Amino acid sequence: MSIYTDLAMELREMNPKLGGIEEKDENDGEIAIKRINILSDEASAKIGKAKGRYISLDAPDLVMRPLDLFEHMSACLKKELNALIGRDASECTVLVVGLGNHRVTPDSLGPEVVGRIHVTRHIKEYMPEAFEYPVASVCAIAPGVLGLTGVETMDVVKGVVERTKPDIIIAIDSLASRRAARISTTIQLSDAGISPGSGVGNKRADLSKESLGVPVIAIGVPLVVYASTISQDTIGLIADETGLHNDEEHLKELAEQVISKHMGEMIVTPKDIDAIVTDMAGIVSDAINSALFGERLSDVRNLIA
Repeated sequence: MSIYTDLAMELREMNPKLGGIEEKDENDGEIAIKRINILSDEASAKIGKAKGRYISLDAPDLVMRPLDLFEHMSACLKKELNALIGRDASECTVLVVGLGNHRVTPDSLGPEVVGRIHVTRHIKEYMPEAFEYPVASVCAIAPGVLGLTGVETMDVVKGVVERTKPDIIIAIDSLASRRAARISTTIQLSDAGISPGSGVGNKRADLSKESLGVPVIAIGVPLVVYASTISQDTIGLIADETGLHNDEEHLKELAEQVISKHMGEMIVTPKDIDAIVTDMAGIVSDAINSALFGERLSDVRNLIA
């Protein structure tokens, strides 16, 4: 049976005794922070995630859309992003890559975020006198998807990397979760790169330090759940409530077969996904802009407005 998820925290939940993994839980107010460090090749192969650090920020109350929690989540994401960057961003050239398909709402997070990033590379190159202070050189691209462009995402990004020579790449994409409750409430960061399209079942070549020669920080938000995963979780919950676990595994397998045969690999997303993508794009873009420009954010914003 396949329970599909892109979240390291959920993969760890399904493999709680697997060695080669370090984990730590923290809280920042209403936000639960889970840190997972995949150390061994065996653990990486078992759960299907590259070795590296994975940080999940989980705030269930985000479903209520409180503005103060939006700001808190963005500030927490900024703090974690700065820690992964690990250096003064004003000394860096940063390439922000928005992965996904702008025509498909649950896959449009990356392009939405890119549209809100404050880009400065062109100003620093052609109008260096505009900045009287050190500021990050930021460029951004939404490379689209193979089905629309006819060009692999990796090829587009690699070409831009060769031309712009960034010190850091920040890649944003939609993810899949095994629990519908995590849609719009969870953000995952990682220094292990990312596979474009993985959240909608169309995995392409990895964007990583190994493939691009530049450190890649991935930011992902779960926006879809596979129907087969929902069915299996539902059967598990019914078994827990009734105590009827004898046929649980058989029923889960049967449910997956029926859905696969009659519905295909159906992906489920909330009815208000357009509002969710807008909200999460705001949280992620605000965090990236704040992390890259720090105290100069308002100055940069006014300059490019």
